[in-house]
Amino acid sequence: MSPEAAAIAIFSLATLGAATLLLVLRSPVGRALARRIEGGHAEGADTERVELLERRVHDLEAVQLRMAELEDRVDFTERLLSRGRDAEQAESSRSLH
Repeated sequence: MSPEAAAIAIFSLATLGAATLLLVLRSPVGRALARRIEGGHAEGADTERVELLERRVHDLEAVQLRMAELEDRVDFTERLLSRGRDAEQAESSRSLH
């Protein structure tokens, strides 16, 4: 092989390699690779993380509703107990008079 033919072959392979690398880097694979290098998460992991956080928010909202219901029950119980104490105090004061 002549030196000119070898130079043309090397130049052609380098050009083809650079074009392939450029296409890969601009593809979703290249973007995912860039995110990984930067320390970010892959798109699938982000989706899973968002779903997990949405489930946690839903669970917390359910707990808040349950807590509000329990607070209402405690308030109701306290009112009943205070009425009973007030009635007992009124009855004991009547019996003393």
